[in-house]
Amino acid sequence: MPGAKPVLREENPVSSQYVEPPAQPLASPELAVVIPTLREAETIGPVLDRVRDALDPLGIAYELVVVDDDSRDGTELIVGGIATQDPRVRWLVRRGARGLSGAIAYGWRHSQAGILGVIDADLQHPPELLGDLWAAIQAGADLAIASRYSTRTAPHNWSRFRQWLSHMAIWPALPLLRPSIHVSDPMSGFFLLRRRCIEALTVQPEGFKILLEILVRGQVRSVTEVPFVFGTRQGGTSKASIKVGLDYFRLLTKLWAKR
Repeated sequence: MPGAKPVLREENPVSSQYVEPPAQPLASPELAVVIPTLREAETIGPVLDRVRDALDPLGIAYELVVVDDDSRDGTELIVGGIATQDPRVRWLVRRGARGLSGAIAYGWRHSQAGILGVIDADLQHPPELLGDLWAAIQAGADLAIASRYSTRTAPHNWSRFRQWLSHMAIWPALPLLRPSIHVSDPMSGFFLLRRRCIEALTVQPEGFKILLEILVRGQVRSVTEVPFVFGTRQGGTSKASIKVGLDYFRLLTKLWAKR
């Protein structure tokens, strides 16, 4: 894309597997929020409506980039229909590729915004929190994280076993964080950050925990955590699997090796 700086390269990307629809990025958006989708036709419409309702009052130039991993469930038709009415909504499709981190990186690379963000498409992340995250960035933070644990309480709708699994996943990652940017929820999938913090970063494309890579290897100097209550999935299916767990521990091994 002419004039765009490279951001967040992927390890061993297969460029022939990616298909970009003929949607043009805004010339100079202040904020780009990526919404990764995989069979999220049931919720993507309401998510886009609520995200726009949250961002419109801020009076900023923004774009919403839906990156779909070839769902073939109608997601493209829904997003495409909205995009014809609102040029701030764009959609990109990846063929033959999976992985949340890779989808996020792909979307960010196709935007020229100075502030980048990500939010899930299943409504477990409340879009209404975007205003608070934007305010934290405007106050000077390099990274603003929607945190499930900053109030020292677990998501109220999780079983004890799921709470235990979440804490066990976080525990080995905490020593990797620099004391100056130590956070309570390095696994969050809902955040905003400054592009300059990640321009030289290469990510593991198959993983789900891109925030952890950014915290450990990015050029982040200040972080603000904004508490929120993790919602109940409103549609789609959970992407958690044994493979996802293996990808995470593979990422941990790489981060520890490069520490």
